[in-house]
Amino acid sequence: MKSRYESAKNVFIDSVDLEDYIELESSQAAYRQLEHSIGKPLKMILLFGRPGTGKSILLNRLQNKLEHQREIHYFDTPAVNEKEFFQKLFKVLTKKSLPQNTEVNFSALVNYCKKLRGKREIIIILDEAQMYGAEMMEKIRLLSDSRAVKFIVSLHKTDDEDLIAKEHFQSRIWEVVELKNASFQDQSSYIHKKLLKKNLFEIANSIKVRDLKLIHKFTRGNFRECNKMMYTIFEICEYYDKNEPTKITYERIPVRIIEMAALKLGYINV
Repeated sequence: MKSRYESAKNVFIDSVDLEDYIELESSQAAYRQLEHSIGKPLKMILLFGRPGTGKSILLNRLQNKLEHQREIHYFDTPAVNEKEFFQKLFKVLTKKSLPQNTEVNFSALVNYCKKLRGKREIIIILDEAQMYGAEMMEKIRLLSDSRAVKFIVSLHKTDDEDLIAKEHFQSRIWEVVELKNASFQDQSSYIHKKLLKKNLFEIANSIKVRDLKLIHKFTRGNFRECNKMMYTIFEICEYYDKNEPTKITYERIPVRIIEMAALKLGYINV
């Protein structure tokens, strides 16, 4: 017989599918700031945050919400090389595919953008932009100077360097939207809303405040780590439910299972 924990486990498979989007106070604020920034005469907007803070799904939602109101395009995966990127950009700007074995003349592309000023305002979302090199970013900056193309650039914040401080962003970005790890309240809401959205009411009620505090402590409010943690917790619960049902109850998640999940994921050591 299928364990109800299997359904709960699958709720937390990491995804950028809009069906899995959970509205939280922090994500609402970031979305409003992004939408407001798009309306300003800005050339570039930076969405900044550590991996797992929800940048990609937020950008996905922005594109989905605005695609019928504005000319907006989402480049979710960085191009393999500069040639591929500019071929993709050429198609967006000219609405034509580049002939085979032809390379984009960058100077001509910049001049084409200048001619579009006042006629079209094209928004390009660049996700995972830390994959682009400084030379590529400088060319993107030159395109943004045409003021016909506006770029929303999404970057990872790392422990080693503050990407905002990089030279090609210091004087180029006019607006910065930063996503941070979730507060205890936001992460707790995220967990419960994810389960309730799939009608897993009993499972949601089994996760108490004490459990949520422990989960937040281990994951530090990172959504990706939270998904991994919840998936692993329910995977362990599923095992007991199928093999040793007397050791588990649907009324609450035992602390030992949360600790087992943390141990498996390397949050704690023996």
